[in-house]
Amino acid sequence: MTPKMLWHCSQLRAFLTVFIVLVSASTLFAWRRADSSRVLELTDRFIDVRHEGQWLVMFYAPWCGYCKRTEPIFGLVAQALHATNVRVGRLDCTKYPAAAREFKIRSYPTIMFIKGNMEFTYHGDRSRDELVDYALRMSGPPVQLVTRTESVDMLKGSHTIFFMFVGLQEGIVWETYYAAAENYQEHGFFYATTEDIAAHHFDFEHPPAVIVYKEEQHHFYPCAHRAHEMDPFEVNETIHHWVNVERFVSFPKITRFNIHQLLKTKKNLVVAVVEEDKLNQVATHELEFRDMVEGVIRKHRERYHEKFQFGWIGDPSIAHSIIMDQLPTPHLIVINSTTQHHYLPDDDPLQMTPQALHMFLEAIHNESAIALGGDTYLVRVNRALFELKKSLIEMWRGNPVLTTVIFGLPLGFLSLILYSIFCGDCMVIEDEDEDDHEKKE
Repeated sequence: MTPKMLWHCSQLRAFLTVFIVLVSASTLFAWRRADSSRVLELTDRFIDVRHEGQWLVMFYAPWCGYCKRTEPIFGLVAQALHATNVRVGRLDCTKYPAAAREFKIRSYPTIMFIKGNMEFTYHGDRSRDELVDYALRMSGPPVQLVTRTESVDMLKGSHTIFFMFVGLQEGIVWETYYAAAENYQEHGFFYATTEDIAAHHFDFEHPPAVIVYKEEQHHFYPCAHRAHEMDPFEVNETIHHWVNVERFVSFPKITRFNIHQLLKTKKNLVVAVVEEDKLNQVATHELEFRDMVEGVIRKHRERYHEKFQFGWIGDPSIAHSIIMDQLPTPHLIVINSTTQHHYLPDDDPLQMTPQALHMFLEAIHNESAIALGGDTYLVRVNRALFELKKSLIEMWRGNPVLTTVIFGLPLGFLSLILYSIFCGDCMVIEDEDEDDHEKKE
């Protein structure tokens, strides 16, 4: 072999060596990645084994962008739940349509908690902590018993909010509390303990007592001490209403996933609208405005808690959908969760003071403020058109070529069809006129 050929052979061997190393490394990396994921790949056979244990399942489609963004979060959830009795899996609905039909999947991704014959669709935020908390809540009984004094301290450290029944597990208050726990198990933690254990952590006069612990404070269901004097229906209504109202912290972050639950409180929802960047950071002047709104509910809880639920939005597009218009940030919106009307302050939000906010909320409470929007048929149509317009704009900004293809081709075919329908007769008439003219000649 010539020196030139030897040089080429050595170059080829070097290239093959590097290629084999890279392939081996990528294969090993992919294997380790697959091995580190504890999410089970499910098939149609899941229909038959669904009754075996408890499952947290994500039903997805490979082409779904939201599914792709949720996938790594779901992997972290699977790792967090590995030591529990909850198995985490995912199912490709395009590959196994029979399973999709069995579980009535209508959108992607759909996350379900499945135990026995019961199926619960998850509607909360798709974050690791929220999903893990949800799975842990649903895996246990509606009310979990606390038998040790130190366990209450552990609950305070691990939960932002939880409910606690104190006393003997009998009577109308206990029965209604348990029913409320069954109803709201998807949204909160419910516990029960004895008077002796609770006395080390909470100040109460005598059992039975129903307590909500949140933000390092505890509050009581006010009618527990006189429940025996009340009508059972009234006890049931008041406890369910109290749990529904108290299951949120004073100033939660509002997202597309939890806003519907917040509106179920039937309160006026006071929303500070700011804009987060990609790192979830808020500009200083907007942060000051949000803190001012939060300070009002923190300092005046007794004044506003019954009629108003406060919160903040970091995604202004949610506010745009509510008012069907663009809204500069920071801003303030108050939504009547019963009538779907909304209110906007006349003052510049950047110049708004706590006193001005007090006056604005008082005007809403006494119904002297100007109500906008609502839930009429015309408003619904306008909202649908606004959402359609917004979706088209977002599609165009994201991928103008694809948007042109999706809407351009159908419009082109429609134009041809309309042209053939309306202009075809004109061409026939012109031909007939020419024939008549030739005959006359």
